[in-house]
Amino acid sequence: MSNNTRELIAEDLVSVISEIETPAPVLVTRDPFNVEELAITQFPAVLITTGSEDRETVTMAAGVRQSSISYNIRGFVRGTELDTKRNELIEAIEEALDADRYRDQGVHSVLNSGVSNIEVVERQSPLAEINITFVVEYIFSRGTA
Repeated sequence: MSNNTRELIAEDLVSVISEIETPAPVLVTRDPFNVEELAITQFPAVLITTGSEDRETVTMAAGVRQSSISYNIRGFVRGTELDTKRNELIEAIEEALDADRYRDQGVHSVLNSGVSNIEVVERQSPLAEINITFVVEYIFSRGTA
């Protein structure tokens, strides 16, 4: 595993979302994919990417900085009753991530984390998409994040 805090957080998100049981995501990845080329058996599918980051200095002497980084969690469902499937996936992801707001699975510098935005992306049936913005606030020493 990388010592990079951003990378550790992203790996943790993949791990936590992969363990969701209902509705169990079949594909959870950080590698972009063409959703229209996925097999029916690969849904629900989730793509996690690192988004923007804001940083500020906490103390000058020790070189401690604080960061607020966002991760984009795109979820895809397929079939009928798309609104229901989309809502179930949103709820499952949010509950799984809220179970550990400090991301204690290997990332000990996280101050807080949580869903900040949920966007429903309009798609042509039989596909439905959501985009969840997940924000993580963490502390790091300059040059080590």
